[in-house]
Amino acid sequence: MDEQALRQQVVEAARALNASGINQGTSGNVSARIDGGLLITPTSLPYEQMGPGDLVALDLQGQPLVDDQRRPSSEWRLHADILRSRPEAMAVVHCHSTSATALACHGRGIPPFHYMVAIAGGSDLRCAPYDLFGTQAFSDGALAALQGRQAALLAHHGQVCVGASLQQALRLAIEVETLARMYLQALALGEPPLLSRGQMAAVQHQFATLLYGST
Repeated sequence: MDEQALRQQVVEAARALNASGINQGTSGNVSARIDGGLLITPTSLPYEQMGPGDLVALDLQGQPLVDDQRRPSSEWRLHADILRSRPEAMAVVHCHSTSATALACHGRGIPPFHYMVAIAGGSDLRCAPYDLFGTQAFSDGALAALQGRQAALLAHHGQVCVGASLQQALRLAIEVETLARMYLQALALGEPPLLSRGQMAAVQHQFATLLYGST
């Protein structure tokens, strides 16, 4: 895919965040890998006003690849660190979806209460500890929570998802929010029973056999 087409896809993914209801205003951010770095949404620009030319091209150390660009999202470090540490990843979606954020405000991840938790690549979804957004400590905590996973919650903040494509990362972010909402509703009746490691391993095997969520 040429860069102009990829820029258009990033804009569409960013707008889809708000249209899907999992993000509000200018919170959240979207990035995609390019040769030598990444494209990321700019800071403080409403998605409905954003065009492909407004995206910011950075190397994986955060240095601009193009002169006279907008300022990148304050979360650029999170995106760059994920893409640098995960060579298979092509896109990152970060948002402040309501139910996932509610859990994260309690420092809670999502345990294996439902088989679809395995869609993120493991038997649970972890919650990274709180640190100030945009800092290296914040990024490091998120990377640790993402070990062996495609998604994580971020304490007192939101969620982050990694994908082999923008579409995959966006679908996963929507699924994480759905799981978080279901878990909160299940908690109203008390802590729900959890699936065992063996049961979740069987789900992961089934997903891999069916290539579930891989595109």
